Amino acid sequence: MRSFSDLIVCEHCDSVYRRRPLRAGEVARCGRCAAVLYRAQRLDVDQWLALTLAAAITFVIANACPVIHISLRGLHNEATLWESAAVLAQGPIALIAVPFALSIIVLPFVQISLLAWVLLHARAGRRAPGFAPAMRALAALRPWSMVEVCLLGLLVAVVKLSSFLQVLPGAGLWATAGLMVLITLIANRDIHRLWELTEPQPPPQAGA
Repeated sequence: MRSFSDLIVCEHCDSVYRRRPLRAGEVARCGRCAAVLYRAQRLDVDQWLALTLAAAITFVIANACPVIHISLRGLHNEATLWESAAVLAQGPIALIAVPFALSIIVLPFVQISLLAWVLLHARAGRRAPGFAPAMRALAALRPWSMVEVCLLGLLVAVVKLSSFLQVLPGAGLWATAGLMVLITLIANRDIHRLWELTEPQPPPQAGA
């Protein structure tokens, strides 16, 4: 299948345009519906990869460390994001546990992993194995990563519980806040630019 990396399709009205370089601060918009097509990039591949690796480290901390510590009359308890999803799965609203785990844990992990995979190869100017499916997956996953919704819910829970319990934010909560910022920085980049910055790997030659 032939690909056209110099073309871009508007996500809202399906208008097709030819991509052109943008200066710093410029934005390309659709001439039909005025939707944003792409923006000028301020990050190079190395900086983009560094932020992605930072997001991966922050993701591990956010999931491994407790998000809140609860104390009541000498009794202490704490919970991580995984434990929160497990508690939801056992309660009367068990169906919420699946979209919670997907949008807060699974999808951000897949998003960070795929982006790190393609960027590691892009540093050498080549496309990673499975580049096209990875790019399609990254475009499809972008709206479904909801770390900011999770952070808002955690903050509301801390405020509500603090009225009758001793609640302290854990390292997981601070890491989730950092992950929200990093996910926004790395996921809102114009990933289509990677088609221009990389070259497809040549097919292996048959032996003589």
